[in-house]
Amino acid sequence: MLNKTVSDFKLPATSGHSFKLSDYIGKNLVIYFYPKDSTPGCTTQGMQFRDFYSEFQAANTEIVGVSRDSLKSHENFKAKFGFPFELLSDAEEKACQIFDVIKMKNMYGKQVRGIQRSTFVIKKDGVLIQEWRKVKVAGHVEEVLAFVKSI
Repeated sequence: MLNKTVSDFKLPATSGHSFKLSDYIGKNLVIYFYPKDSTPGCTTQGMQFRDFYSEFQAANTEIVGVSRDSLKSHENFKAKFGFPFELLSDAEEKACQIFDVIKMKNMYGKQVRGIQRSTFVIKKDGVLIQEWRKVKVAGHVEEVLAFVKSI
């Protein structure tokens, strides 16, 4: 999928918006997939994207976070931590399938289907130019920022 145009998709987003990928042509886009709202790793990751948001904006880059949580859960998560970007609800796993982020994971000794923490950069022409899979939160946002600044 790298260096290919990403299929357009539409998902419900926070703040009463609807996200459509094709609406972002002309801007670079960071899409980060995370397992669950208000969990420690996901909260830390979201806060780091929040803290560097103005630098992403200065690099003509928008950020969206995606999980399978409901819009209500997303709204609470976004408000609690003051995220300046939208969170997308992918309950039907549309975007998860496009980006192939649903994996079998071990949780408390059980196999469960879930989102593998992953980040993607789509260039302003709609082409996927970078991906990180099995993301470790520490230092990740800085790495993504350095990448978008280099585009």
